[in-house]
Amino acid sequence: MIRLVPTTIADEAIKNLYEEAFPEEERRPWNQQLSLVASGKLQLLQIAREDAFAGFIFYWNLPAFSFIEHFAIHPAARGGGAGTQVMQLMEAQLKGIVLEVEPPVTEQAIRRIKFYERLGYQTFAESYYQPPYYPHYPPLELRLMQKGLPPAAATFPDIKNQLYKYVYNK
Repeated sequence: MIRLVPTTIADEAIKNLYEEAFPEEERRPWNQQLSLVASGKLQLLQIAREDAFAGFIFYWNLPAFSFIEHFAIHPAARGGGAGTQVMQLMEAQLKGIVLEVEPPVTEQAIRRIKFYERLGYQTFAESYYQPPYYPHYPPLELRLMQKGLPPAAATFPDIKNQLYKYVYNK
């Protein structure tokens, strides 16, 4: 059984998986991540499977939707529908969800996009560039996906503007 446990403590297991699952250009410096969680702006859920650490989700509650910024399942907990269960639990407790994915140019990125599409997420056609977390990186080309947003709230410019304003301070 999968459980999502709200926490404000990002322990070593979460930090290690965060650094293993995301390349540097896709993750915020750890001290900034901890500061955002401590401030309450960024929410952290620890994923537990049979009471063992199974992963994490960092997400934002924004005015028109929730934004899943980072989601990772620990390799030992993968399979058996863990990711699907996590997303179903998230969808049950949040308003519409937006997330970023890599462009479909690698096998892993294609698998990730297909995973979200099977869950009913739709990809926006417009180009999207994530502002860099570090000054030595350029903006990162990604795709935005959404589920559960009413048509009036699901406009690409409005979603991008909220992400830039609240998440990236741009």
